[in-house]
Amino acid sequence: MKSPERKLYLGGRLRRLRRELGLNQSAMAGELGISPSYLNHLERNQRPVTAQVLLRMAEIYDVDLKSFAAEGKEGTGPDQLAEIFADPMFGDIGIPRYELLEVSDNSPSVADAISRLYAALVERRQHPEGGAPDESSFVTPESWVRDHIQAQRNYFTYLEEAAETLAGALGEPLTIAEPLRRRLKEGFGIDTRIVPPELLDGTSQHYDYHRKRLMLSALLRPESRTFAIAYQLALFEFGPLLKRMLEGATPPDVPTRRLLHMSLANYAAGAIMMPYEPFLRAAERHRYDLDRLCADFGASVEQVAHRLTTLGRSGLRGIPFFMLRVDAAGNISKRFAGESFPFSRFGGTCPRWNLHAAFRTPGRVVTQWVETPDGQQFFTISRTVERSVRLDPRENSQLAIGLGCDAKYARKLIYADGLDLNDPSVTPIGPACTICPRMRCPQRAAAPAGRTLTVNEMQKTISPYPFLAG
Repeated sequence: MKSPERKLYLGGRLRRLRRELGLNQSAMAGELGISPSYLNHLERNQRPVTAQVLLRMAEIYDVDLKSFAAEGKEGTGPDQLAEIFADPMFGDIGIPRYELLEVSDNSPSVADAISRLYAALVERRQHPEGGAPDESSFVTPESWVRDHIQAQRNYFTYLEEAAETLAGALGEPLTIAEPLRRRLKEGFGIDTRIVPPELLDGTSQHYDYHRKRLMLSALLRPESRTFAIAYQLALFEFGPLLKRMLEGATPPDVPTRRLLHMSLANYAAGAIMMPYEPFLRAAERHRYDLDRLCADFGASVEQVAHRLTTLGRSGLRGIPFFMLRVDAAGNISKRFAGESFPFSRFGGTCPRWNLHAAFRTPGRVVTQWVETPDGQQFFTISRTVERSVRLDPRENSQLAIGLGCDAKYARKLIYADGLDLNDPSVTPIGPACTICPRMRCPQRAAAPAGRTLTVNEMQKTISPYPFLAG
């Protein structure tokens, strides 16, 4: 007997997509060939999304159906809301999960607004300035740009196409540095100079508008110099395209606009050095060996790792990786994902994820299978990298990169060779300790918010904060 087909109620995702496209219900309904009232029912989860509507969306909006219909979703989902409401200031409310699900599914704009307000609160706590706040400080440029990039799944079609065309004209990736210099000089009259770091006053690169001269610090490694030249070329070569993208994104203020401009130019620089199709083919051929990809494209480990999170072209997708970069103190300075990201948005990483173990074995890859509380498993690799510039040789220049993907992709990675893929040793991990539901974690660093502690002075448990389930 044929099992009944599972109905897909994707109202929140549909509404979020419409908002990202800048369409009202009438406009999107017209493009999909349905009535505005029917679209309204779909968005309110009063009707399931049919296969015909999904196929039409894939055709018109280049939507990846598998990702769109997946359980996890972009934006502020119930897990992110749970993290927010685990803050001690909400400790007496005890919001049940079904209410969080209702908000994230039926009112995604409200969920995003809550997330934005909480991000502003966290920023205020970390950088108290006193005085009355103005509305421009409610959202930091960093959080706005991060959310914008993640809303696009860290993939920008027009930049990819432009970068791939330019890279093809410049030649092979390993010899691209000199053609980049020539392109800057012949196309825009810009000289490139390597100068002592003292001339740059603490910066790694500087463009002198008056002399039309790009100055790069002598401390930059070769791959970082190439990236710096590609970045400067992207600003000029793709100027009109970047301007259109900025206007379409509508950042709220000048600092955010400038940071987004820089982030998009950085994206383009990586795409020039590692053009999409050649890079994806090499990644699959070498089974995502980071060192081989560095050798093939004259790039650093960090540049390659970041590039691996951007392989989201429809019909030609790579493994959807997520990536973190942390320092020895645990501060997260980069966070990118090709699809869903299984870790805390506002907090740090789970202490049971061995990202920090990479600092004990510099330059070596550390692998780990991890499982989140919802049962989803990931295969992760971690290793140290060096900062692109170290001004003081006495300072620690090491950072750690963590890359991960759904466990189903592990057999495609060279780093999983020799491991038992059918019965791997899996480490249970969780989000921030304040919202992690795992009861017997010996590394729990904080009591779970909204849970009743069961401390008994006559016994000591494995976890320093035992609590009731449910």
